[in-house]
Amino acid sequence: MPDMRFAPPNPLRIADRASGLNAVSVRSYNERLVLSLLLQKDRTTRLEIGERTGLSAQTVSVLVRSLEQEGLVAKGAAQKGRIGPPTTPILLNPEGAFAVGISVGRRHTDLVLIDFVGKVRFHATVPNPSTDPGSNHSAFLATISKAIDLLPETARERLAGVGLALPQSVHDARDQEAHFQALQEEIEAQLGISVFIQNDVTAAASGESLFGAAKPFTDYMFFYLGAKLHGRLVLNHQIHKGNSELSFDVGIDALERALAARGAPLEPLWNRSGNWSIYGDLLRDWQERLIEQMARSLAGVSQFVEIETAVVSSYAPQEVCQDICRGLEGAVPGTRVIAGNLLPSPKAIGAASLPFTSRFTVE
Repeated sequence: MPDMRFAPPNPLRIADRASGLNAVSVRSYNERLVLSLLLQKDRTTRLEIGERTGLSAQTVSVLVRSLEQEGLVAKGAAQKGRIGPPTTPILLNPEGAFAVGISVGRRHTDLVLIDFVGKVRFHATVPNPSTDPGSNHSAFLATISKAIDLLPETARERLAGVGLALPQSVHDARDQEAHFQALQEEIEAQLGISVFIQNDVTAAASGESLFGAAKPFTDYMFFYLGAKLHGRLVLNHQIHKGNSELSFDVGIDALERALAARGAPLEPLWNRSGNWSIYGDLLRDWQERLIEQMARSLAGVSQFVEIETAVVSSYAPQEVCQDICRGLEGAVPGTRVIAGNLLPSPKAIGAASLPFTSRFTVE
């Protein structure tokens, strides 16, 4: 069996492939297999596809030709300078499919439209959708429509769906689940688009693995730094979150409390272009506490599995994340720590990856 990317992170509902995506419906497991390889490697060749899958050269040619006709893949420039005829790489067509990703946060909601290679084509920050069951969420739905309207008319049938990255609260999980299910149904009913739901931290891990800094790695520890610190263990591309919703109160909420106690301005914390360097020693003290907790988490995991890489994803400024990564590398010698690079919203881009993994990859 080939070493494939991780399976879809189990959305709560997998839409029927036969509905929607009229021009780019994926008809077979083997076609999904080829697309999974391309989502993993960016580009490959017919020979490599055959070696990785065990399919015959004739079968691979038929599959690639079919996917090319559907507009999902394209041929790259021929690679010359080798012995024998030039090799033509196969790569994903950015215009082959699109997806909307929505991350519902504590303060606001991020919405993105991405293409098939993860490039953000549209981003907006909007108020959170109302929890009132009677609300029609008109402004929220209008923003989704605005993103879709950016696509040419001929490309709208290539919309794979909408991904919802949702926080999970252990205190009001039942009410929250009912609200989000109603939101899912409302989007599908009013916009006629399939909706896929996933926990927001798991979605961020999926996005970093599919399109971001974690793409080259098979096994690693994934940290998401938001209001709190969250972790996921990724083994053989599979995302594991454990049996409980475990988070640590050393995230940006903890920094906010420390700053508020000193009367420091809080606006830069929740502004993506904010300058955190103005916080000086308070920022450094917080980073030290955060790094200590991350080091303890890595030490706990290392009792069972050897982890050489950690990925830190966040909406915090890149320079802050880089400082945290360097500090964690110093605290855990021998571990490579890399900052995630999904901007402007790792969770929203991760949400947008859900329709792709659900429709186009092997499970």
